[in-house]
Amino acid sequence: MLDVSSISMGDGIGIAKPLEQVLVSLGTQLKTLRSQRGWTLERLSKLTKLSEPYLSRLESGTRQPSLAALLTLAQVYEIPVRTLLDGDGLTMPPCRIIRSGTSAPRIANGLAYRAVSGGGPLTGLQAMEIRIPASRHHDKFYKHEGEEWLYVISGGLNLIFEDERHSLQPGDAAHFDARTPHRLAALGKRDAVVLLVASSISATHSTP
Repeated sequence: MLDVSSISMGDGIGIAKPLEQVLVSLGTQLKTLRSQRGWTLERLSKLTKLSEPYLSRLESGTRQPSLAALLTLAQVYEIPVRTLLDGDGLTMPPCRIIRSGTSAPRIANGLAYRAVSGGGPLTGLQAMEIRIPASRHHDKFYKHEGEEWLYVISGGLNLIFEDERHSLQPGDAAHFDARTPHRLAALGKRDAVVLLVASSISATHSTP
């Protein structure tokens, strides 16, 4: 399991909580959300296309979720990823400012990410700043419902699909169907930092 106590994400901002504490908190939040809706694990599995054993381990706090799983769960529960992780309430002012350093980075399968879209009922898009360590070696592909748009802030990025690969440099952007299996990897010996925006297809299609 990844030790997050030594990982930081710029400006000397470190991970605020040990990974185990974050996973237990997330598990409690997930179990509460499912109980409030009266859903069984079988029902949730059908809605998310995630296996029942995987969901059970997430709820028990013994499994580290992928970013794709977090996005899928946030969409199914119709709450922002930020609210899913922090439980920061269900109301939101017309404009919410997320200051640098006010949200500690999280870890998902070796990716350090920070939610930069506000909590509340707005779930049409989820924005995150993600750091992909150059030392990360991860071959598994992920997918979820909706679309993704990403913008490379610094470092080089490999955007990898099952049958193609794209190398992106700072200032480059990519927009793709998130249902296509994909993964991210740093290009070269420097960490890559990207802004990623995920949007559900249903929310996108309802926009005039």
